[in-house]
Amino acid sequence: MPSLIEGIEAKYGTEADKCELDIPILYVPRKLQNFVPPVLVFNDFGIDSAGNEETLKSKCQHVQELDLAQNKLTRWDDVLSILQHMPRLHFANLSFNSLNACLLDDHVKQSRFPQLKHLILNGTYIDWVSVRKLISALPNLEELHLSLNNYSHVEMEELNGDKLIVHEGMKRLYFTDNTISQWIEVLKLGRSFPSLHSLILADCPITSLDPASPHSSPDRTGCESECESSQTSETSLTSPHHWFRNLQFLNLNNTLISAWDDIDRIACFPSLQHLRIHGLPLFEGPSDYTKHERRQLLIARLPNIRTLNGGGEISDEDREDAERAFIRHYMEKPESDRPERYTDLLNIHGKLDPLVNIDLTPERSVKVNFTCGNRAETRSIDVYQTVHELKQKLESFSKIPVPKMRLFYVDQEMKTCHGPEEMKFPNKQLYSYNISSGDEIIIDSKI
Repeated sequence: MPSLIEGIEAKYGTEADKCELDIPILYVPRKLQNFVPPVLVFNDFGIDSAGNEETLKSKCQHVQELDLAQNKLTRWDDVLSILQHMPRLHFANLSFNSLNACLLDDHVKQSRFPQLKHLILNGTYIDWVSVRKLISALPNLEELHLSLNNYSHVEMEELNGDKLIVHEGMKRLYFTDNTISQWIEVLKLGRSFPSLHSLILADCPITSLDPASPHSSPDRTGCESECESSQTSETSLTSPHHWFRNLQFLNLNNTLISAWDDIDRIACFPSLQHLRIHGLPLFEGPSDYTKHERRQLLIARLPNIRTLNGGGEISDEDREDAERAFIRHYMEKPESDRPERYTDLLNIHGKLDPLVNIDLTPERSVKVNFTCGNRAETRSIDVYQTVHELKQKLESFSKIPVPKMRLFYVDQEMKTCHGPEEMKFPNKQLYSYNISSGDEIIIDSKI
């Protein structure tokens, strides 16, 4: 399998004809040969090593972004060699390379990557020992992707328990589709990344945001299996938001949250403004709420949220409508069923009168005056019948067969403005004409 250098030379160098790669190569004009662009993409090229370090150093001085996803890299010395010889690199995607081997101290002892700000390690199965060591070598890292790594717990403390890895510069963490289920494990991420602005936990089987909910402490595996583990101090993990003081964006789509109490916990995050919570069991199955009512209940419970589920910014008018609907929803319920938010909103808006239940369904039966030539008759008719059915009932009165009959509706209040309206459509129900008692229907014959 090829090295990264072989891939670069096949795509950009002068020795392309000597490289045997089963990959599509774009033609590069001779004047551009040996030029390596600032953005390198070698996705799914079968690359398994770095290649010659001197050549790598000479060719990759100006590389700023590197995509090596879905290759065959397995050794950390190759990965670190690539990063070291790209001094301007600020973005690296290493997803779906098998990097589950331990990152040893010798690998990172002399390694510092101050320019690297975005690192993607999805589906690499990197263990927590390696995560800790790697983060320590990336002082300016702002965005980290650790999705699809099958993490059921978080271990950001060294094994002896005397050192917690803390990275003050981390802003965005993608942790989608891991097996983590307890919020007390998620809080450990907040402890290590206190400046976190965005946290994406979509598709994780998280059941509650209550740190006190029952949780387990899985055995450590991989590099840590031969070491004696120490129990993580959790005395300060007292609230769902304690370690997320700066969090502004939270994605909990397709988690297993099923209680409104957890929505109230989300409301306590002090800086949170943007929330995504699609696909929760809380919103599935038979419900007394329409989609609009459910959104109103969410908005009313989340006073600081500016955008919900990717929609536009919640306006002041929408929020007030939602809060008033929330009060009316709970005012008829027993006091024991009312959440704390109900009292808060009652203090803001005061006690509201129930909405008047206005029945807008049309009357079932109305009295209409029928006129056919010189004859006239008043009848009670069912407004839910169709025009065709009415014609059938008028056949004996008018002496006109249904196929030749024409009907014209006259609204008594509007006849001076509009005149008669022909009832052309046989399957149209009469109530759609807004017929009321006292109106007139004229019967005529087609020529």
